[in-house]
Amino acid sequence: MIMKNGIDGYRGFSPLLLISSLNCIFIGEQLESMTSVKDSITVDRGLAQNVEKIHGVNPVFLIDKILREKILDSLFWKKHCFLLDILELQDLASQVEIIGTYDNNQNSRATDFSCLLLKMLQLQPKDEIVIYMLTQPYFKYVTALAALYIRLVFSSVRVYQLLEPLLNDYRKLRIRKYGTADLTYVDQLIDELLTEEKFCGLTLPRLVNRLRLEDDGLLEPRESELQSELDETSEDDNEV
Repeated sequence: MIMKNGIDGYRGFSPLLLISSLNCIFIGEQLESMTSVKDSITVDRGLAQNVEKIHGVNPVFLIDKILREKILDSLFWKKHCFLLDILELQDLASQVEIIGTYDNNQNSRATDFSCLLLKMLQLQPKDEIVIYMLTQPYFKYVTALAALYIRLVFSSVRVYQLLEPLLNDYRKLRIRKYGTADLTYVDQLIDELLTEEKFCGLTLPRLVNRLRLEDDGLLEPRESELQSELDETSEDDNEV
C-alpha cells in the first residue's frame, strides 16, 4: 500500500525518472545499512605481528579484551612498552613490585605486571629465554611473569614439567586482587596456575588433567619433596 501510494505520487513523471528515483532510495538505504554495520565492528589493537598462533589465535587474544584495552591505554604501556625488546622487558620485570591484572578495585587501570605480560605475548620470545626467566634465582617477579606466560602459551605437558619444580619455591610475592594488595608465595602462585581456571580474573587456557597425561605416558608420576624426605626417613628407621 505504501509502495502503491509512493508510485501514485510519481504520476506525471517519466518512467525513467521514476525508476531512477527508486534506485536512489534503495542505494541510500544500503549505504545507511553498511555504515551501521561498520560502526558496530570492534577494532582489535595491539595485535602481535609475524608470530605463530597460540592455541589457534593471535597470542594477544590470550588476554581478555577488556584488560587488553586497559593495558594499551595505560601510561606505563605508552611510556615503557611500546618499543620494548625482550632484554629491556626483563630489566623492567626485575623492577616490578606486585603481580596481578588490575591496579584498582574499579578495574580501570592495568598493572605494570599485566603490561609486561602483553608485551611478552607480542614479542613471543624463544623458549630458552622464557625458561631462563623462570629459573633465574635473583628476581622473583621475573619468575612469576615467566610462569604466567608459560601457563598461557605452552602445552599442558610443558606447563607441568616447567612449573611443578617451583612448588618448592617459598619466596614471598605481593599480589593485587580486587584492588587490594595481599601477600602470597611463589609455590602458592604456581599451585593456582596449575589448578585454577583464572588468574586475578584473567581466563587461563584449559589444562589437560595430569593423571590423564600420566596414563598416556606423557608424564611421570609426581613425587613431592616432602614425600621423598618421608621415604628416606622411613628407610633410615628400618636400617636401625
